[in-house]
Amino acid sequence: MEVNARKVSEIGEGILILLGVAPGDGDDEIEYMADRVINLRIFPDKNGKMNLSVLDMGGEVMVVSQFTLLADCKKGRRPSFTGAAAPDHAWEIYARFIDRLKSYGLKVESGRFGEEMLVILSNWGPVTFVLDTPAR
Repeated sequence: MEVNARKVSEIGEGILILLGVAPGDGDDEIEYMADRVINLRIFPDKNGKMNLSVLDMGGEVMVVSQFTLLADCKKGRRPSFTGAAAPDHAWEIYARFIDRLKSYGLKVESGRFGEEMLVILSNWGPVTFVLDTPAR
């Protein structure tokens, strides 16, 4: 990950999380998403079957704040971002989510909140999942 043409973080094999935070997100959402992310069996076992979690395979995690995930593109030609949390709330949830992931003993890196970032991804498969909390 680069900010202003300088490398600020990187991970090896693992998960890149683009995290969108909504106004009502709090402890329940942090706990739910952290548990799902670290325990989801999405990495191949020795037979090539998706059977291992990031914890099982000793992977690493990169978390990038991504308010644009909550864009509403249903009307007009310009996305509305009213579904995204205000920056102060989003920062708090983002930081607490990262801390929660670290509590599992994983190597967790992050982007720079509110900065324009260059995220470079090598996507195996490619395999991409969209996770959301049950309430949304």
